[in-house]
Amino acid sequence: MTDAFKGRVTLALTGASGAQYGLRLLQCLLQADYQVLMMVSKAAQVVVATETDINLPGTPDAQQAFLSVHYQAQPGQLRVFGREQWLAPVASGSGAPSAMVVCPCSTGSLSAIATGASNNLIERAADVALKERRQLILVPREAPYSTIHLEHMLKLSQQGVVILPASPGFYHRPDSVEAMIDFVVARILNQLGIEQALLPRWGETLL
Repeated sequence: MTDAFKGRVTLALTGASGAQYGLRLLQCLLQADYQVLMMVSKAAQVVVATETDINLPGTPDAQQAFLSVHYQAQPGQLRVFGREQWLAPVASGSGAPSAMVVCPCSTGSLSAIATGASNNLIERAADVALKERRQLILVPREAPYSTIHLEHMLKLSQQGVVILPASPGFYHRPDSVEAMIDFVVARILNQLGIEQALLPRWGETLL
């Protein structure tokens, strides 16, 4: 089934504000014909319900069915896993995709990833990305950052992790919240090497 898609990406939503970034990224990955292996923390479910009009079901299977319909995914294109589903492909270096994004990334998840906690599937999947030297992108959304947060970011950055804060730019003169969300999502897609039309590259049409 995976051969039917351009590639695979692991996507995790954790309990930081900014659920819109993760959901928009999911939509764009599906539209770009990528298979997405997804995890949603319990805290992220609360944030999604608080910040959007989406009320995710409680179980991974129900979330998969709901999101597949909501974003018009192809059969088998979206797979959602639970926090202790240790047989999921993302739990092993032999099965995990070559890229993982945690968007948004809570500072709690940041800490767990930086220390190799692996107490749930999201943390384990990130640990797999680190040990296999695969692409890992973390999208924190917090203000201000404490010294502990910054130390964790530095530690992970030194291991090759991309720290991409949810910090929208304004040089493209966004006229809506959606345009500000797309700015961050476009930067993530650029890091993944996935073509996107959400935001022109600097110097293309802005000057």
